[in-house]
Amino acid sequence: MKKILPILLLLLSITAAAQETEKPRKYYAFDASYFYGTILEHNPDIAHLITDHPNGVLVSWNRKFFGIEEWSARYNYPDFGYSFIYQDMKNPYLGENYSVYGHANFYFLKRLLSFRIGQGIAYATDPYDPDKNYINNAYGTRFLSSTYLMGNIRKENILEGLGVQAGITIIHYSNADTGSPNHSTNTFTFNVGMNYILDHENLPEYVPRVKEKYTEPIHYNFALRGGFNTSGVVGSPKLPFLTISTYADKVLNHKSTLQAGAELFFFRSLEEFINYKAAAFPQLDTTGDEDAKRVGVFVGHKLAFNKTALITQLGYYVYYPYTEYVEQVYNRIGLQREITDNFFGSVTVRSHGANAEAVEFSIGYRL
Repeated sequence: MKKILPILLLLLSITAAAQETEKPRKYYAFDASYFYGTILEHNPDIAHLITDHPNGVLVSWNRKFFGIEEWSARYNYPDFGYSFIYQDMKNPYLGENYSVYGHANFYFLKRLLSFRIGQGIAYATDPYDPDKNYINNAYGTRFLSSTYLMGNIRKENILEGLGVQAGITIIHYSNADTGSPNHSTNTFTFNVGMNYILDHENLPEYVPRVKEKYTEPIHYNFALRGGFNTSGVVGSPKLPFLTISTYADKVLNHKSTLQAGAELFFFRSLEEFINYKAAAFPQLDTTGDEDAKRVGVFVGHKLAFNKTALITQLGYYVYYPYTEYVEQVYNRIGLQREITDNFFGSVTVRSHGANAEAVEFSIGYRL
């Protein structure tokens, strides 16, 4: 007995330590919706592709948060998850799209109203082909970047975990100039569906938000952004680009950080475009000797969700010798993820209005 007692005490202490370090229990839900709508004519060049009403299904898997993780209480207990969309474009040249996304759900009006944003990759069954499908000038590549926005009136756990939802969804497909043509599509739809919460009998109460002041001194950041894009001319090659960014940021609170900085752009696709214009249109002012480099200044905002953040920036090219390519005002939106206390990575789309120039993959360092 004297030998057994120390062993039992050791096992009890190990169990107690494990319980103290045990991670919060995770709760999940899924939902499915049918949607029906129309392709918006955001560009007259795609008018010939709008011939019927697209429809499809949207299926989602969600992780629910109840404020045990302190950051989730600041956003009124959102959901994060993954979703899949099948969409029949109802046009023989556009075909069908299959997409996967990461998404976030935000709740309002006592959780009766939900807003979702999803970002992912789509597979197009019938992209542009110069011989077989030259009519499709919306999708220049088989793989596309896709974003969807969904607003729903939503009621959960009406009967044994089952609930209903209905609302509107906008689905965007574009390849961000990784191939040409790239006129893209935007589909406006109405959706209706059902949702189900797993383990609905044991859901915890929401942990109230603890309000506290939080700020940080100014930090300095350096980022390298790269990838491949085309000049926007059909048949132009995919060429690499590099953007060097440096900026300061000021943390206002746990959610918001303001940014301001400058960046230098090196784009081989712009060099290709200048050479193309000089050769194809000698009657114009382009000579082929124009400088393809650009310098931009920007302001921005970082909205933090734990270690992941939504980045939005607005910039202006202060040095832009060749102005016939894109507008001088640009914007950037995307997601950033902390890798360590100092290093971060991000995936962003840089656009000029609705004209996306590049998908940027970035690595950065924060002092």
